[in-house]
Amino acid sequence: FDSLPPARYKETMSTVLVWIQQSEAKLSMPQVAVAEYEIMEQRLRELKALQSSLQEQQKGLNYLSTTVEDMSRKAPEEVSQRYRSEIEVILGRWKKLSAQLVEHSQKLEELMTKLQRFQNDTKTLKKWMAEVDVFLKEEWPALGDSEALEKQLEQC
Repeated sequence: FDSLPPARYKETMSTVLVWIQQSEAKLSMPQVAVAEYEIMEQRLRELKALQSSLQEQQKGLNYLSTTVEDMSRKAPEEVSQRYRSEIEVILGRWKKLSAQLVEHSQKLEELMTKLQRFQNDTKTLKKWMAEVDVFLKEEWPALGDSEALEKQLEQC
């Protein structure tokens, strides 16, 4: 009986596996190009929530690792190896998921910064174009008015 995992181990394993599967599904959704800052902010909040959830699940993962180590000392080699293999697969998925979360968050933050800069540049350009439009629609000075012509040349 010493080589069998406690009931808590199986429950925790199930919980962690379900969480990993759900998180992998969320991260595997195809990323679409978004030109709306609010949608990008929402997606970033979702990724941050997933990162918080990952930290909460870390306790369960630590418990599983510790339990496998304890069982490995008491169980026959083939049983120990089976549990070690099982936890190694989960740890691999966990690390991959953690890395993806960080990567997706950083990429999204970079894209949000670029979009914000682009929107600001677009606003500035539109303002400038409106000013140029007003200038172009102004009445041209008479040909003999050299002072007005010089002023308009400076504005150009």
